Amino acid sequence: MQQFKAPTFIIHVAGWLLFLTFPLLFINNEQSGQSSFLLLASPFYWLFCLTYMLMFYFNALVLVPKLMFKKRYLLYTATVLGLFSFVYYAQPYDNLLGHNKSVMAALKGEVDKQPKGLNQSLQPGKDSVIGPGVEMPFGPLPNQDLRMQDPNLKKQKGILDLHRPENIDVISLFIFMMIMGLSIATSTVERWQTAESKVVKAEAEKATAELSFLKAQINPHFLFNTLNNIYTQSVINSEHTSESIMKLSNIMRYVTDDVTQDFVMLKDEIDCVRDYIELQRLRLGADAEISFGVEGKPEGRKIAPLIFMTFIENAFKYGVTKKEKTIISIKLSIGADKIDFSCQNKIYAHQSNLERSGIGIANTRQRLTHLYAQQHRLDIKNTGEMFTVNLCVNC
Repeated sequence: MQQFKAPTFIIHVAGWLLFLTFPLLFINNEQSGQSSFLLLASPFYWLFCLTYMLMFYFNALVLVPKLMFKKRYLLYTATVLGLFSFVYYAQPYDNLLGHNKSVMAALKGEVDKQPKGLNQSLQPGKDSVIGPGVEMPFGPLPNQDLRMQDPNLKKQKGILDLHRPENIDVISLFIFMMIMGLSIATSTVERWQTAESKVVKAEAEKATAELSFLKAQINPHFLFNTLNNIYTQSVINSEHTSESIMKLSNIMRYVTDDVTQDFVMLKDEIDCVRDYIELQRLRLGADAEISFGVEGKPEGRKIAPLIFMTFIENAFKYGVTKKEKTIISIKLSIGADKIDFSCQNKIYAHQSNLERSGIGIANTRQRLTHLYAQQHRLDIKNTGEMFTVNLCVNC
């Protein structure tokens, strides 16, 4: 169900107020400027207005979102034709117009005057305008309905008197088509604005996550330590020097260039994670017990960029100590229609009270909500000894 904002609500109210004045302007004009009080008190007036109001919101809030946007065109068309038939037989405008005329005529005392007095005898043929030699029967012609001679003698319709109309209420049908068209346009614009808002919000949150990652990890301190270790390797002529430089270069390139898209290839994301973990191994040394495993085939699959990096970054931020052995385990399982990610690190005594709900995790939660909605599950557990993150994404 749509939630109307203040400007939208004002537009709706103004539009319906304008619509409510429509019968007052046109019908009162036909009644030579008579007062609108009787028209406003008429049940036919409110039936006329409520009929189109209900149809507008029924189409805008139910039919279009539930049927049209979900491509259930046959059921949508059948429902609209049913509403069209209701308007065709109900004739809300003609009923309102006829009722108003009869009420005004009764108040004015308008009674059709007979052409001759009641006591004056009329002789067929003599009183006829056809001519003295032509005999005409007195009264209506054969098969002629008296109600057709005088509109005031026509049978008045009830409020919901549905029968085959003698005349087509063109105005009611025209208003119906206008109402349905406007309601479709309203729903379409609302849907487009909602989609645009989600895209803009997701892009802003992705940019925030990228900046948070750059600030938290690819910062001068991180670069200094990494480059310092690479320099040490180069001094001792380590065979891993060039490889380390390449990994750092790959991370910088991926973060600054590739993640500008909403979704990236899963293989590229895994490569970035692997390079990052290898650099952390370089920083922590051989004493750290760091494991990273990938099960399944990532080829051809896509994922939101840096969606795992926040949890990995937290593991290396809070799960590392110089007093004890560092233990971090990261796993990625790729299934037919889902991706399971888990990250686990040991909690040390001096870090047991550290808060783990910073801006990085908050941004990741929001990105998951907007990009995957009901297609993901995130579980974060703190047992006091181990901190575990399990993320399942359907894709």
